[in-house]
Amino acid sequence: MDAYLLDWANLLLRWAHVITAIAWVGSSFYFVFLDNSLTPPTDPDLRAKGVDGELWAVHGGGFYHPQKYLVAPKQLPEKLHWFYWESYSTWLTGFALFTVLYLFNAGTFLVDKTVHDWSPGMAVAGALAFLVVFWLVYDAVCRLFGQRRHGDLIVGVLVFAVVVLASWLACQLFAGRAAFLLVGAMMATAMSANVFFWIIPGQRKVIAQMKAGQPVDPIHGQRGKQRSVHNTYFTLPVLVAMISNHYGMLYAHEHNWLVLVLVMLAGALIRHFFVARHQAKVQGVRPPWGAALAGVVLLAGVAAWIAPEPRTEATVSLPPPSYAEVRTVIDQRCVLCHNEQLQNKNVALHTAELLGRHAQSVYQQVAVQRTMPLNNATGMTDEERALVARWFQAGAPTE
Repeated sequence: MDAYLLDWANLLLRWAHVITAIAWVGSSFYFVFLDNSLTPPTDPDLRAKGVDGELWAVHGGGFYHPQKYLVAPKQLPEKLHWFYWESYSTWLTGFALFTVLYLFNAGTFLVDKTVHDWSPGMAVAGALAFLVVFWLVYDAVCRLFGQRRHGDLIVGVLVFAVVVLASWLACQLFAGRAAFLLVGAMMATAMSANVFFWIIPGQRKVIAQMKAGQPVDPIHGQRGKQRSVHNTYFTLPVLVAMISNHYGMLYAHEHNWLVLVLVMLAGALIRHFFVARHQAKVQGVRPPWGAALAGVVLLAGVAAWIAPEPRTEATVSLPPPSYAEVRTVIDQRCVLCHNEQLQNKNVALHTAELLGRHAQSVYQQVAVQRTMPLNNATGMTDEERALVARWFQAGAPTE
């Protein structure tokens, strides 16, 4: 596919993916908030109808009164809204984007031969296997241990262990940025599969039982609630894994798998605070500030751990490099993908004028974010990155 058309496909799919993800995450956050903010109804008529919890809210100049039934209303309403296309659309657009950007260009984006030397076809098969195997393992853990005593704790510990193992394995097989994205994608796949295989089918069974005049089995609601809670705890870890490909400081670290695990854990801890604080407010107890603090401290610790070493006095005092020195580095490390014939991201660097025009972008991508060259395929050294930085800070001369 032409690089320019590929960029447009990337843009439009990414746009659609973000829109649908906002819809899904927003509805998920709202219903978790709602479940944890409901109070028992005081109106005897509501209790007689089977209402187990209610909430009064004001938004946009109007008053709202959501109500939740213990299992289901005694009589089904004529119109019933289903929440599932937000999930399905998010996964479909995300997988399409993953296909266009990573699977279609596996040799460039999935494979880093300094990490693991395998063919693009095998890398594609491995990436798809991550999505499928994680769902199968996660689902088996939930089904085997979810209904046992202390089931939520057991499932949480086991799923965390599986995520840690998958993070380590992904970083041993794939290019760093692809590994981070793949871990997020496998968790997002499990989230959408929860909706597709458990939450929506369980709701359909409840409705079918009601229409048939049969007693409603509460197990469907319990399973749906369990998977829904898992989804909300996955949300922040998935989001940070998805956006991590913009931050080479994360995925390019020597122990990148541990960086990913710790950042995702921080996200889960912070999410736990927001989940529990609404329930704490209803119960009149102190919100779990400790979880939020632990998440923030963990992020600060990771930031301090992976921070680059400060420049030495000798490095700071080095004279700015000449254009000829920078030109040599650019020709050896960058022009392969940014030339007259091939202009990735519509950036060409084969002339002095073009390098000057894109100087800020080169500085950001090469010296600050360290995301280019992609997977460091051309072997740019730290000394060369520092040289580019000094050149830009000296005004990016091209003569």
